[in-house]
Amino acid sequence: MSASELLQASEGNNSGTGILNGVEVLVFDVFGTVVDWRTSVTKELERLGKRYGLSDSPQDWLEFTNEWRKAYMENTFRISQGGEGSLSVDIIHRESLDKMLSSSRWSHVGEVLDEPARADLNYIWHRLDGWPDTVPALHAFKANPEAKPIILAALSNGNLRLLVDMAKHVGLPWDVVLSTALFGTYKPNPNVYLSALSHLSLSSTPHKAVMVAAHLFDLRGAKGVGMKTVYVRRPGEDVFRSTHGIEAKELEQTDYVDAVIDDFTELVKLF
Repeated sequence: MSASELLQASEGNNSGTGILNGVEVLVFDVFGTVVDWRTSVTKELERLGKRYGLSDSPQDWLEFTNEWRKAYMENTFRISQGGEGSLSVDIIHRESLDKMLSSSRWSHVGEVLDEPARADLNYIWHRLDGWPDTVPALHAFKANPEAKPIILAALSNGNLRLLVDMAKHVGLPWDVVLSTALFGTYKPNPNVYLSALSHLSLSSTPHKAVMVAAHLFDLRGAKGVGMKTVYVRRPGEDVFRSTHGIEAKELEQTDYVDAVIDDFTELVKLF
């Protein structure tokens, strides 16, 4: 079934497609796929602005958030391609934050934030809220007898402490948390997906693992090592795909997406 046919199916009832029959592990991207980083960080910045009496508008803070995230994407991709840099997202976030706060546009924010305030702001990435469907759907999926014994795994560029803190903050029912920092690189380096498969004892049967993500570059990387793939639509999440050398294809034109869903409640229908 082509991606365009899958799109049409997802717009119908898409019930019982069987696309994921035989899958033993669901592997989830986290930033943007499971948690809504854009809304979470922007709201934190709005609260910070009010606390310090700053005149920036909600749109200003949204642009701050997007600039911060773009710096993360650019740095992790560069390192994934063999470039130098930290394997801790906390460090990348903090370096990017300090650089922004010293820029002409955001220097007025930097002037009011002392070290403790900057450190606390940087940790907002540990406290991101989930998309509305995320937590209920994952818990329901684990409780569904037809879905067992599916393993739910996080596979993220986030460092391990960040991912654990986020899971506890949101209530994510992961069976295992895999940070790319453990593998010495970032997505979409193939070693990330190969190492995850190895730890999940699926190196020889990668088709028994499915990557669930809201980013085409992530799915292309997973499909490249033999994993199945599910694209979940999330607002604005492929805006940075050109950063990863991915041409601006429409979803219908891809050949590395096995299924398309609107939210996590539709996952169980794919089995």
